[in-house]
Amino acid sequence: MLGPLEVRRAADGHPVTPGAAKVRGVLATLLVRAGEVVSVDTLIDELWGEHPPRTALTTLQVYISQLRKLLRQVEPEAGGQPLVTRAPGYLLQVDPAQLDLAVFQTLHERGREALDRGEYAAAAQLQRRALALWRGPLLPDTVHGAVLAPAAARVHEVRIAALEQRMRAELQLGHHKELLGELQVLVAELPLHEEFHAHLMVALYRAGRHADALQVFGRLRHTLVQELAIEPGLRLQRLQHRILAGDRALLRPGTGRRAAAEPPRATAAPPGPAPAPAPVDRLPAPDRWFTGRVAELARLEAWLRRPGGGCLQICGPAGAGKTALAVAAAHRAGAAFPDGRVLVRLRGGDGRPLEMTQVMVQLLAALGAPGPAPRSAEELRATLRQLTYGRRILLVLDDAADASLPRALAPLVGPGVLLVTCRPALPDLPGPALALDALEVPDARQLLAAAGTPAPGLPAPDAEPGAQAGPARWPGPAEHPTEPADPNEPAELDDLDELADLCGRFPQPLRALGRYLAAHPHHSPALLAARLRPESSRLGELHTLDEAGHRQLCAVYDAAPEADLRAARLLSLLPAGTFGRQDAATALGIRPEAAEHTLDSLTRAGLLGPGPAGHGHRFPALIRLLAAERRTAETPGASLRAALARLCAAAVRSLTEPPADHGALPWSAARRDALAALAGQAHAAGLWAPTVRLAQAMSGFLEMSAAWDAWQHTHTLALDAAGRLDDQGAAAGLLCSLGDLAWQRHRPAAARDLYRRALRAADDGRVPRGRILAGLADLHLEEGAAATAARLVTPTVRETPEDIRGCYEARRVLALHALRTSGAAAARPHFQQCLTLAGVLGERRLEAYARRWLDRLHTAGPPHPAWAEVRPGVWSAGPLTARRTPDPAAAGCAG
Repeated sequence: MLGPLEVRRAADGHPVTPGAAKVRGVLATLLVRAGEVVSVDTLIDELWGEHPPRTALTTLQVYISQLRKLLRQVEPEAGGQPLVTRAPGYLLQVDPAQLDLAVFQTLHERGREALDRGEYAAAAQLQRRALALWRGPLLPDTVHGAVLAPAAARVHEVRIAALEQRMRAELQLGHHKELLGELQVLVAELPLHEEFHAHLMVALYRAGRHADALQVFGRLRHTLVQELAIEPGLRLQRLQHRILAGDRALLRPGTGRRAAAEPPRATAAPPGPAPAPAPVDRLPAPDRWFTGRVAELARLEAWLRRPGGGCLQICGPAGAGKTALAVAAAHRAGAAFPDGRVLVRLRGGDGRPLEMTQVMVQLLAALGAPGPAPRSAEELRATLRQLTYGRRILLVLDDAADASLPRALAPLVGPGVLLVTCRPALPDLPGPALALDALEVPDARQLLAAAGTPAPGLPAPDAEPGAQAGPARWPGPAEHPTEPADPNEPAELDDLDELADLCGRFPQPLRALGRYLAAHPHHSPALLAARLRPESSRLGELHTLDEAGHRQLCAVYDAAPEADLRAARLLSLLPAGTFGRQDAATALGIRPEAAEHTLDSLTRAGLLGPGPAGHGHRFPALIRLLAAERRTAETPGASLRAALARLCAAAVRSLTEPPADHGALPWSAARRDALAALAGQAHAAGLWAPTVRLAQAMSGFLEMSAAWDAWQHTHTLALDAAGRLDDQGAAAGLLCSLGDLAWQRHRPAAARDLYRRALRAADDGRVPRGRILAGLADLHLEEGAAATAARLVTPTVRETPEDIRGCYEARRVLALHALRTSGAAAARPHFQQCLTLAGVLGERRLEAYARRWLDRLHTAGPPHPAWAEVRPGVWSAGPLTARRTPDPAAAGCAG
């Protein structure tokens, strides 16, 4: 893959590379993502972009079939098929040793580690072996789309890093003369790369060509000033000064673990006065897209500038931007640390915490300690104490798993400051802690716009944090492709805000979304939001857009203890948002006290965070989606069904028990959607009775809130479940409720059919028919057949007085009939009966309906008002015989 695509048979090396460009494109995409499931949508997007043919899916399946035949030729004796179908796409399983890209990356990583350990000969050899695999840029004979283009850019950067680290190791070995020609080619190829210029300056200086070394610096400075209006970095400037001063120490290779281009750092002080060590600067560059966090940044900067040193924490879930905030504050407060600033990462590439000695070796290298690192922890600590004694240094420890490492390193900081980033706060550390959560809505919107704006519109890297970027521009509607849509317009603001909410308003995924919009100008925020809206596929879409962020998310999740992961998977059944220990106890099937301990453990593992104002707990948005995704594959079916049954039972109790606040309903759009989703999960798990009970408990609230889609969804599932249970009574009630829904949606034919089916289900006499007959009567009232309506409901009042709700509905119909035919006086007794029956039922909503009518009739309102409330909360315009669209002012058509 490092160069044009080549596939060879394992046995004899005979080439079997596919000739068709599209087939090569499919294979290349699967190889770049080897070991991962690549979705069908991703492959189609890679092959055809945003305008695939109608036959794209069928054509892709043909390509996959061709690839399977080809892969069987590669290693026929191995048996099996390396390309398998895995929802939502395909998985290619390849031995990394057979893929030059994987071998290249492995050799480079080993070389980097050897360089960090000061093993220069091994480092140089490993990087040479890696670079020998390079035949050219990644797959130049294959059209690059959304997957291959960023992969090619990443591989190019790894090659540059391998070259730079090889040069660094070779210089430490004294091979400066051998490197001169190669370095001159590299600085011509990469005229803005400061490290290669530094290496060339050192090589020329050691070869006795001092003037040439200074000319290299002069040419680089001229290029940087002319093209970017910036000066060379501080390290390169110090190197120039050392060459000007004729520093003989620079002539000696292999005198330290640092790069040859770096000036010497602090060493153990010899007897007598010693020169002050040079300041160190081992911070990442300022983040040009850092946005928001204005109050937090100001607070952190004030803490850092206080004299006397100490320890500070920035805590928050993965992706909240802790490291970015720490780096921004460190740059802002740089003047307070004249001896330097250093950032050390406390976890390896796999997300696992590093050992104490590994961290101290990193720190020694960052501080410029000469010679090989000591082997024992005590010697490491003593060397660090010598390097930091009396110096005011800012040490940023990034991503601490617990307090042990920061606590051990704190005494070595002296008068400096220890700034720790961590997921949950570390109470064992002294000093204040700053907790981060999701960005505020305006900050999230601004970060999306900034990351999605071309460079000229971005704030300068040294701009004040929170400075407004230039306006981002995205295409407008398809019918006006030449008119860009302005994100300051209300519709664009709504789309940006929805995008931000869909990824939890966390900086890392927001940056990825912004970069995607910038790279795909034909995509609007609205289109991207539509892709991310379904919760079941959102994490997969975000993975496609931000592979690095997904890896970090998985590393956080996978590093947690297995007991915590089992609990997290079940807790992901709870709706998004805050939940308490009782909710957790229900989902987990344990006592609330035990649930509290589990929640604390999940918080320490970084899988949970506190709710608003510290009340309750909640998942970071993407952690919850990941736990739900893993739940599908890793939670035993029996455990999942038991948890769903408990949650359904708890939901039914919450909906049927009177709320403590009689003026409020335990309802909201988010809660409605969560319960509808729970009904869907229960039905999918085969929990028929819980599905029926939950839908029945939701009926009244769905009707009052005019939640027609949720009503249709939950009751259709429950009707299917009732059929599987052969529960005719439940089926009759659900059919009646669906008939009421069709009536509210102005679908009389569908309503009539549903009411008649409900009557047939209630034929055995065990189910009251009063409500069903009242529904049919309402249809007749609308059609002007008031007498027929009255005849339908009169038997209910006379023959089944025990059917209280049926009698209520019958009296309501009779009252409306009386209003139409005889006037207010004839209607009043029926509404009075409604009031009495509502009191027996304990239904305040029904009681309020009867009172409203009695009050209206008492004030001598007209018998045929302009608007009539035909059912509780449902209004009709004009005469009762011509029901029209309900009054939108009347609580959205209902209640």
